[in-house]
Amino acid sequence: VIADNGDLSWPPKLKVYDGTNLTYDGNIVETPTAIVSFHVDTTEPRIPAIALAAGPYIYVYKNIRPYFKFTVPSLEINQLEQDLWNQAKADKIDVQMLHDMLESIKSDSDAVPLTPLSTKFLQTAPHQRSHFVAVYRENPLKRQTVITALETLKKSHPDEDAISCLIIGTENKDMYILDPEAFTVLVKQSLPSQPVFLRSTGLYDVDYRILVACRNGNILVMKKGSNSPKFCITLNSHPVGVERVGKNIVVATMDKNLLCYNNKIKNLWNIPMPNNITCLASMDFKAKTFKGILVGLDNNEVRVYRDKFLVDTLTLPDIPSMMQFGKYDREDSTLVIITKSGGLHIYILKRNVDLSQGLASASMGPSPKQFQKLNVPRKTKTFVDQTLREREHGVTMHRQFQHDLYRLRLTTARNFAEALQKKMMPISASNFAPLKLSANVQGIGPMFRLSIEVMNTSTSHPIMGAYVVLSTNESLYVLEKSYINLPLLVPSLTYTVNTMVRCTNDQGVTDCINVFVYIKGKCSPALTAIIDMPASESMIVV
Repeated sequence: VIADNGDLSWPPKLKVYDGTNLTYDGNIVETPTAIVSFHVDTTEPRIPAIALAAGPYIYVYKNIRPYFKFTVPSLEINQLEQDLWNQAKADKIDVQMLHDMLESIKSDSDAVPLTPLSTKFLQTAPHQRSHFVAVYRENPLKRQTVITALETLKKSHPDEDAISCLIIGTENKDMYILDPEAFTVLVKQSLPSQPVFLRSTGLYDVDYRILVACRNGNILVMKKGSNSPKFCITLNSHPVGVERVGKNIVVATMDKNLLCYNNKIKNLWNIPMPNNITCLASMDFKAKTFKGILVGLDNNEVRVYRDKFLVDTLTLPDIPSMMQFGKYDREDSTLVIITKSGGLHIYILKRNVDLSQGLASASMGPSPKQFQKLNVPRKTKTFVDQTLREREHGVTMHRQFQHDLYRLRLTTARNFAEALQKKMMPISASNFAPLKLSANVQGIGPMFRLSIEVMNTSTSHPIMGAYVVLSTNESLYVLEKSYINLPLLVPSLTYTVNTMVRCTNDQGVTDCINVFVYIKGKCSPALTAIIDMPASESMIVV
């Protein structure tokens, strides 16, 4: 299906080809701007309808017959302009006054633009204005926009022949989504600039994304349920074409560049072209699971890219102006190209074609830089070597770990049993003398103060006849008291006893002091503590 813009010698036409035979050739009232095929119902056989955008209208054809005509909603009319034409209709204002007032409205940048009727009146010669007002003053004022872009969006099912909604972009910076059955407006969205390309993914009833390429060089993304489109990409030049290849966005610009972005709007690659880009199309070769991009250049070439690698080049007799890849007749992989001179070219891709050869010639394999040795840091190399060793000797290392763990547990148990036997624990575990002992050293030397705290941890039984014995290296330390009696130890109370310790060595040599708590009548201590003495400062004589 081809929409022909026409020429001075023939009007715009809608042409339908069956194979290479022209089966329908009908005139179109206005110059077409876009054309798509979509399904409007589930009637069998599944024949799609054709939506043709021309001016402010969308003409829907079904079975190559006119089916429905949709008009884009009219724009707001300046109320002052409406009042002026109403006064002119009632002969309450002369033609010169009407002209001057309309000129003032036109010069006001903040006012609503004039309708085509007022614009044409301002362009009329002065001697023809009276006749113009007399002829057209009864006509209602209308201000309509024109359609600049057209796209389809699956409604509720992703099948190829599922019902689809129409997406319309207008010159007035608005975008509409139409219901495919009643052709009513489902969604209206205002845009910051005029849309020139629309691409959609997803389902309208579930979730969808609409990619909008604007005339000012910005690319927007509209999501389901969003109040405003999300600003995504700012191009350095105007877009020539936009396509979605998988999850990536491929954009062709007027400065001879082919750019690719991912879903997070990160630029993946940029390929400069040798000539100006005239058209862009996506390529989905399902037989070989090949997804690529077709780029038309003004040097009569069509280049096939997969990611950033050139796969193949097709030379044409003329400059390509439009192309489409998909199913045509009984062939699933067909490329249809329309050239600048009006020629129609159809290329069928062989079913057994091997596109991997083109990829190999495009050096899609590993880069030679991958085989260069990297300057790996020493810590990273040690970590990698350790990882390889653990992978190779994992069983042996696990057994050794278990052996060392058992030895650690055995040593811990032995030391704990020895501490219990020698009463080296800070808390006594005996039933006859449940005590808790703590000690601390105060001072910087050579005189120290040793504070010993003893507490009865029982709940109801006091302890009598307890005393503290201190033992140390007499060549280093002199104890003021080496034997201290303790009073009756009441449960849950802390008793503190102090003694002075003098260090006799000024060379910084240190040792420990042993503290024993005995109960009268017992030959072994109830508690034992070892206090490490700090280094003594030298005595300063003032």
